[in-house]
Parts: sequence; C-alpha cells; structure tokens
Amino acid sequence: MGADPQYIKYPRLSLAQSIFQLTNASSSLETRKESLKSIQDAISEHKMAPLYRHLAHPTDGTLNGAGEGPGASQIGPRGQRKANGSGVNSRKVVPKFDFPWDEKFYNNLKADNEKELEKIQKEEEEAVEKAGETEIQAAKGSRAEYWARIGDKDTAIACYEDVFEKTGVLGTKIDLVLAIIRIGMFFGDRIMVTKNIDRAKTLVESGGDWDRRNRLKAYQGLHYLTIRSYDLAAPLLLDSLSTFTSYELCGYSTLVIYSILAGSVSLKRVDFKKKVVDAPEIKAIVGTNEEKLSALNGTISAGPGADDQEMTDVPAESSKTKSTAFNLTAVEHALTEQEDEKPIDFSPLSKLVNSLYEGNYQSFFLALAAVEDNFLTQDLYLYEHRGWFVREMRLRGYQQLLQSYRVVGLKKMAGDFGVSVDFLDKELAKFIAAERIPCTIDRVKGIIETNRPDDKNKQYSDVVRQGDALITKLQKYGQAVRLRGSERG
Repeated sequence: MGADPQYIKYPRLSLAQSIFQLTNASSSLETRKESLKSIQDAISEHKMAPLYRHLAHPTDGTLNGAGEGPGASQIGPRGQRKANGSGVNSRKVVPKFDFPWDEKFYNNLKADNEKELEKIQKEEEEAVEKAGETEIQAAKGSRAEYWARIGDKDTAIACYEDVFEKTGVLGTKIDLVLAIIRIGMFFGDRIMVTKNIDRAKTLVESGGDWDRRNRLKAYQGLHYLTIRSYDLAAPLLLDSLSTFTSYELCGYSTLVIYSILAGSVSLKRVDFKKKVVDAPEIKAIVGTNEEKLSALNGTISAGPGADDQEMTDVPAESSKTKSTAFNLTAVEHALTEQEDEKPIDFSPLSKLVNSLYEGNYQSFFLALAAVEDNFLTQDLYLYEHRGWFVREMRLRGYQQLLQSYRVVGLKKMAGDFGVSVDFLDKELAKFIAAERIPCTIDRVKGIIETNRPDDKNKQYSDVVRQGDALITKLQKYGQAVRLRGSERG
C-alpha cells in the first residue's frame, strides 16, 4: 500500500449537485429551497468569493445570467446552455429563486480570502528559509487546495500543476491529477476531465499502488456516465463496489445506483444476472431486509479484483465457484449515510432489475418510469442522458421478449408491456428502421415476425461491402497515380 491519498477534500462535488438541483425544473420546491440554503451556507462557511461571483454576479453569473434569474442562460457548474436541451428541462418554467448579488458580502469574502492567502504565503516563505523541499511543497499544496476550496477553477488548476511539476513522488502526482479531475467534474469541463483521466491512467500504469488504481476506476466510471459511455462505465463501476474508497466523488449508495443503471442498460444477460441481480453489494443497499441480511453474510462479490480489465460472458456454473472479497466496510458506511441523510426509496431500482430479468414487462415499464422520475431527473450526471437511457431500456425489453419467439401477436405483446397497440407499433417501427430489432410488423394479421440474423450471411455481406469500398479506394488511387505520371511527362 502507498501513502494515504492527499488533496481529496476539495472541491465538494455534493455542492455541484446542489447547484444543479437549484436550476432543475424536475426538482421539487422543497429540494430547491434546501439546495439554495446549502449553497449559501457553503459560500459563507468556506469564504467562496470566486464561486459566489461565478454563480451570482448580475451580468455574468451562471445563476443570474442576463438578469433572468436562476438557470436563465447556463446551469450551475456544468456551464451548459438551455438551448442544447441538457441540464434544464426547457419545456418547464423554472420558478425564479432569489440568489442576490451583494457587493458588500462579496468584498468581505474577498478580504477573508486575501488574509488566508497571506498566511499561506508566510508559511511558504518560512518553509523556503528554514525547512526542506517537503515542507515547501506542502505549503504550495495548501495554496492549491485553498483555491479549490473557494471555487477558483483556473487558479486552483495552475497551482496544482505547479506542485505536480516540482514533486517526484508518484503517489502525490496521481493525487494531484485526481484533484484536477474533480475540479473539471465540478465545473462540467469534460474535455479537461478526459485529458486528465488519460494522464492519471499513464501514471497509475507506471507503478501506482492498488488503492489509487481502484480509486481511478471509480473516477473513470463516473466520467463515462457523463459522456454516455455506459458500456465502458458498467464494468468499472461494478468492479469498484468491492474496493470503493473514493468518497470524495460520491457516497457508496450513489455508486450502487450508478452501477445498477449502467449494468442494466449495457450488460449481457449472463453478466447482468451475476453482476447486478445477484450482487451482494447491490442487494445490501437496495434489497429487502432479508436480502440485505443474506448479502452481508454472503461469500461472493459483484466485482473482481483491481487487475481484471473487463467482463466477459461466463458459464452459469462458473459463477458458483468464483468468489472475491465483500466490501463490508463500504456497505456499513453506506448504511450509516442512509441513517444520517434524507432516506432514499430504492424500490424502483430493485423492481427495474428484477422485472427485467424475470420478464415481467408491464412491471418493468412502470419501474422504468419511476426510475426516471426519482433518479434520472434528479442527478447531475444522469439528467442529460435520461431520454436515451429510457429509450435503450425499452429497447432492451422488446429485444428480450422478441428473441424468445419466431412470431408474436402485436396485441399480446402490447398487453405484456401495458401499452396500446398503436404505441407499440410506432415504437417498434423506429427501432426496426434503425436496424436495432430484426423483425417485421404485419398490421393486417396483427403479428410481429422476427428475422433471426444469419451470422454467415452477415459475414458474407460485410466482406462484399468492405471489398467494394476497397476497390473504390484502389481505383481512386490508381487515377491519382496516373495523373501524377502525366504531370511528370
């Protein structure tokens, strides 16, 4: 094991969630009031002058842009405009919340910041005069952490980079890059996050300890959620369940929610059963009381060790023999979180998982609607992709039912899903046109006939298509060569 992680306190990503909720049209009035109070309390407690200006300034504040109130032009730390359809539901009118700009309050915050920075400067100068390189780096790290604490993105990153350049300890370098990633997540800078995720991977692969390897998994998984790469997020998040220590990112219960959603939409049925439906870490959070008790006494884990790179299909019997450590510490931490915080109703997630696996499609659709209302629309990282997620989960339900039959009645299938025939007809037509479901609909006979894909014919078609493309490229190349030869002549 390496040294304990550093630079993990700031920024607080829970504050970014509060800023999102304040501008979220799907949030209840009570939630938005609580979010406003938590933002104001954090700004006052931590003297966050830069963040206060970023949010509340009358001309360029993201919550009071163009003088139209919260969420008018951009949303919170993500900096995404309403016009792109992400973050704020543009079809709803967001009630105006008073987030006033107080010049005197801002100046007081700035004065407090300057005093604190002067103290840090004195510590740094004393370290230069009397102490060694370690103390100098610690003072510079304190400066960087302070800028991150008060919400100055650019200055915090510059200070972290300065410390990074002058430290030779690999573990500290990794911690610094992870701190920069969290700043990017707080302010919704996905390009910066992507760049630094790659940077952290390179550092970890050069000799990072197991704790930092496992922490990076959680960072990668959460980042992949934000860019709609749920297939890449699922194995990382599920693996993190058994090794999770990255509480600076989110709580363990939140990680379980992300893992369930990513696994449900992307895993094959065998892996879905093993990694989600039967996972003890998941049952310990979202299961019934009996399931929680049996999960805590269980012997298998949802995730393999940190060295496993990806998940593959496995025979059903192999799941009975392979076992890994159960993350009891993280589960106990999560249960404590649930006692201390506002209780979360996990039943829609549990119903979603079980009804999909068991083929109870009407219950599955109802649970999916509840998951959208209670989770997808209420989370900073899930909101933007909620429509895609719901669409893909409906598709998954249709595919699962249709692959079991050669022919199925349209009315019968509509009844199974609890929808009208017209709705099912239109929905399936979109997926058929997009070549997502291999079937045809006969409205006259009232049936759906599946067209089972022939792998050999598909391979033959792919070869012919690719061959045609190659011949076309060669012909163009030959023409270009002849033209150049004629120019030389």
